[in-house]
Amino acid sequence: MSDELLRYRSEFPILERTTYLISNSLGAMPRGVYDAMKSYADIWATRGVRAWEDRWWMLAAEVGDEIGALMNAPKGSVSAHQNVTTCQAVVASCFDFSGERNKVVYSDMNFPSVMYFWEAQRQYGARVHMVKTDDGVTVPTERLLDAIDETTLLVPVSHVIFRSAYINDAKAIVEKAHRVGAHVVLDTFQSLGTVPVDVQALNVDFACGGVLKWLCGGPGVGYLYVRPDLGKKLEPKFTGWFAHQDSMAFETGRIRYTDPPFRFMNGTTHIPALEAARPGLKIISEVGVNRIREKSKRQTAKLITLADQHEWRVNTPRDPEKRGGTVSIDMPDSQDVCRELLKRDILVDWRPKAGVRFSPHFYNTDQELEIALAAVEDILKERAVLAR
Repeated sequence: MSDELLRYRSEFPILERTTYLISNSLGAMPRGVYDAMKSYADIWATRGVRAWEDRWWMLAAEVGDEIGALMNAPKGSVSAHQNVTTCQAVVASCFDFSGERNKVVYSDMNFPSVMYFWEAQRQYGARVHMVKTDDGVTVPTERLLDAIDETTLLVPVSHVIFRSAYINDAKAIVEKAHRVGAHVVLDTFQSLGTVPVDVQALNVDFACGGVLKWLCGGPGVGYLYVRPDLGKKLEPKFTGWFAHQDSMAFETGRIRYTDPPFRFMNGTTHIPALEAARPGLKIISEVGVNRIREKSKRQTAKLITLADQHEWRVNTPRDPEKRGGTVSIDMPDSQDVCRELLKRDILVDWRPKAGVRFSPHFYNTDQELEIALAAVEDILKERAVLAR
């Protein structure tokens, strides 16, 4: 089968020497990052402090717009931060948990970092309600919706679950939250770049994520979308000089908030990481998330078929419309199998209650999937022989 997306393989050096199936954890680095880092060093070396006025001051807003374009966010509605936990902390700081509307509803399938953050908000008055999974794969949608009531303030949920790649029904969650006056914080870390996201169609209040996975942007850049009508009136208490109406006035006392996206920023921005993110964003934009999604559905289906042939447990939805870009396979001794795969330069990862996560991206070949699963079979055969 002809695969036109494979023409981008040459842009990712690590693909020449490994079987790279771990884009759910860290996307492969684009070759263009070398030039981006040199450009960063050159402007610092030659322009010194003038680099701020030449390029650096507006960089976070510009990268925010590039990320925003991938999820149909209006210009100026996406701010750049260091990570998702920081993004959700900025959101939380816009609200008061001391009143009757102080409930936070989320799922135990959320990524632990944000779970830890929301649990810590109990000391500020938040009533945290965790909806638990029944099967370790899906989120019980009706139970989640039932938990969202007139006392709910915020609903921080993952769009795609990191363990199982289950796609939450974001539209239903947003609609229920809005009916009762609550706000949704949608974590799109495991969706943006491999599953289409349209924040305007969803009418979601906030969306956040990072660029280091499916966007091939490296660590150090998180993004926060704030719906424009909210962006004009919310006042984050987690703030700083970049959010001030006249940053260079260095005024003492209370902040006077500027407009989005800077309104939701805080301290000095993370310039090297922002520069490193741009080559990956450019490629993802050029390839197109819809094309990536179609290939992803086909390749994840192939992984499930290969796993079924060996009767290994698949901890990922079989319905392609409910499945993101990862297939979690729990074969016998899965954690040890993962270690052996890494020794063979087949790059995957292992997570508790998931198994080995295989995450093909647009630059992967079908043959790589076959190589990876054949290696699993070989490893298990070798272990069986040694156990005799």
